Amino acid sequence: MKHSFDPNNNWRSTAISIYRKPMDAKILGSVEIDVTRLEEYVAEKRQQGLKITLMHPIILMTARALREEVPELNCYVQRGRLIHRDTVDVTVSVLMRDSQQMSSVLVRDADKMSIKDLAEFMESHVQDTRKGGTQNKAMKGKAFLARLPWPFRDWVMHLVKRISIDWGFSIPALGVNPNSFGSFIMSNIGSLGLDIGYPALLPLSNVSFVLILGSVNTKPAVVDGQIVPRRLLHLSTTLDHRVVDGSHGGKLFRYFKKAFNRPEMLDERGLEWRRMEENGGEGGEGGE
Repeated sequence: MKHSFDPNNNWRSTAISIYRKPMDAKILGSVEIDVTRLEEYVAEKRQQGLKITLMHPIILMTARALREEVPELNCYVQRGRLIHRDTVDVTVSVLMRDSQQMSSVLVRDADKMSIKDLAEFMESHVQDTRKGGTQNKAMKGKAFLARLPWPFRDWVMHLVKRISIDWGFSIPALGVNPNSFGSFIMSNIGSLGLDIGYPALLPLSNVSFVLILGSVNTKPAVVDGQIVPRRLLHLSTTLDHRVVDGSHGGKLFRYFKKAFNRPEMLDERGLEWRRMEENGGEGGEGGE
């Protein structure tokens, strides 16, 4: 799919040269957002048999935001220029069974999925990852690097980064390529008991941002002029300042505030929902 915009304006080209990833090219941001309606939607879907948590709809909403509202967030640096991806792929952090380390699942074309599609995909692939299955290339790469003695481990890491991230070549033996981690990384630290946190930009990834779900708490909020209890979620992000500015994070969070109040759009696959909106809400045959 071709895109009509070129992200390589004068500032972006300069920022690529000014900043080095990830030591000083970071923008941190957070927001506390009302997820009362979104939690109701998750509960409804769970009653219908879908095994989902709050993370599932947020994955889809973020992916759709990259396609519809903030395409700049779907770019990465390669050889001194910004490259815009043709797909929106998401790396979701997964806690292993022993709770001592994290792994991940890569969800390809997340922007095109329905909530049912994602629920089925995640249920299958998370189990495979926790069992050390074929999808778990990241863990296999970690195991290989961990076996190397220091300082060879550092040298190999820098070489892998130079070849895959800086130069844009794949290393099949390690399961590493310029798109190994997709468009962005998402992790849920709220499930670990943390209210809010700011993630690191993984040097061996080409993601422009990492999104963190924190805790959800009941707090007083003003709705239609009345103080009422609402369910509020901490969302935080770290952005690669070579690729985007704080305004792009702001656009993403503003998209969330609208999308969280109409999660029913996730019942349709992404492109079907867009066609329905363009046709005034008519058409579409569901997520099957």
